Amino acid sequence: MDMDTLTATPLDTFVRLRPRLFGIAYRMLGIRADAEDIVQEAWLRWQNGGSDGAHTPEAWLVTVVTRLSIDRLRGAQAERERYVGPWLPEPLVEETADSPESALEAAGDISTAFLLMLERLAPEERAVFLLHQVFDFDHAEVAAMVGKTESACRKVLQRARERVRAERPRFAVNRELHLELLGRFVQASRSGDPARVQALLAADATYAGDGGGKVKTTVRCVVGADRVGRLVAGIERKWSGIDTRHDIVMVNGAPGLLTWRNGVPDAITSIHIEDGCIAAIYVVRNPDKLGSVAGKCVS
Repeated sequence: MDMDTLTATPLDTFVRLRPRLFGIAYRMLGIRADAEDIVQEAWLRWQNGGSDGAHTPEAWLVTVVTRLSIDRLRGAQAERERYVGPWLPEPLVEETADSPESALEAAGDISTAFLLMLERLAPEERAVFLLHQVFDFDHAEVAAMVGKTESACRKVLQRARERVRAERPRFAVNRELHLELLGRFVQASRSGDPARVQALLAADATYAGDGGGKVKTTVRCVVGADRVGRLVAGIERKWSGIDTRHDIVMVNGAPGLLTWRNGVPDAITSIHIEDGCIAAIYVVRNPDKLGSVAGKCVS
């Protein structure tokens, strides 16, 4: 243990570890406010005596965040079953190099496609998978954090890997290709020509819109380049008489779109790319998931 660690105050230690704690909670829950609540609860426990007996601060805090997240996710699953239309994670829009989102990116993938893949896992499977695969804790550490034996933890991890392996997409982000395709996607959409949009899509491309039953969007995932192309072009034509602007921003670690309608944030769009084509389009319009953007961004 170095001298800086020995002399650090509980607050210093927590601030240093906060990006990792938030990263775990966000990947577990997919909702920024819920992740922040979990991290805040961990801070209160740390401040109110937790730091006194913690031989390894990171392990203690990660354990608290992980277990709180598992409990919160169990409750959220019932709510998501009643959700109107496709449920998408709340997008994180990166604003500065020092933002929590920037720190998150360094710790592993936070793309929408990756988070949706995690939705296939039960809460404990999700925690074990993330702690080992993304945050590089060893089996013994993960077992202690989730309150299982190391043998049981290995079985949970194996089961989690099997559940996601078959359909796991490739998550590597080529920034230049991503930006180029995103720019071409905006131009094709604005043209109102479905064929131009379709030319950018994989044959089995999908479109998922999250309105949460509060604003209009697709109530089911749309599949197929032809259908998605017609849908995207039709949406843009529908808004043709409205003051609309598409800003390119960083969304969950990759270039995405922040769409403004009449000066108000209306949607955040992210795309997933495979083999040089757009394989999936994710559009979040639920106002509850745009609140942090509305509060920070100025049109």
